[in-house]
Amino acid sequence: MPIDVLVCDQLPVVRNGISAILASEEGIRVIDSTDSGIHAMMIARTRRPHVIITSLDLVGISGLEMVKRLHEEKFSPAPQVVAFTMDDSDEVISAVLHAGVTGLLVKEVDRAELVSAVHSAAQGQMMLAPRVAERLVNWFRRQDSRPEGQLQPVAAALTPRERQVLSLIAKGLSTEQVAVDLAIGIATVRTHVYRLRNKLELKDRAQLVSFAYRSGVMQMSASAR
Repeated sequence: MPIDVLVCDQLPVVRNGISAILASEEGIRVIDSTDSGIHAMMIARTRRPHVIITSLDLVGISGLEMVKRLHEEKFSPAPQVVAFTMDDSDEVISAVLHAGVTGLLVKEVDRAELVSAVHSAAQGQMMLAPRVAERLVNWFRRQDSRPEGQLQPVAAALTPRERQVLSLIAKGLSTEQVAVDLAIGIATVRTHVYRLRNKLELKDRAQLVSFAYRSGVMQMSASAR
């Protein structure tokens, strides 16, 4: 089954270029393209793309606002969004990631990265441009100066199920994939994630991933298998 993709950008040359690249790839089908955030919402409602590739600059509403509204629509299944931006400042990257995108690409993106981002998003897996990923790792290191040894007792205090959920999230699985892997409901996974964030005093999914690797949760999960 092909991955249905909607391409959104204000500039025809960019929109058409991305559409042409993706349409030439086996297993990907570009179902439509638009320069309008409102039109993109309408297409998402009627044609249910698996993945939406969007810039932040759209007519009417921004790509960022469109992502937020898509989450409010509560689609089932929800389209995965890969955003690309010419502005890779810390403020823009933070805003885009907090909006709930599945992938973030920057201006240096090449054909292989674009295609890989679509396939990753279709599987619910996060993909970040290498430069963005490196900056996030450096940010985490600055934010949490506690040695790893001090994090291990915190990780050991988690319940076995919380460690399972955390380790799967750290491996890049989506909420839906975690639910399938553990044979539990999606709402139950979300409850575990909410409790983990509160218990560990972490703000978002990215910080949970960082904690999982630095605290030894990934090693605990591997030895438990």
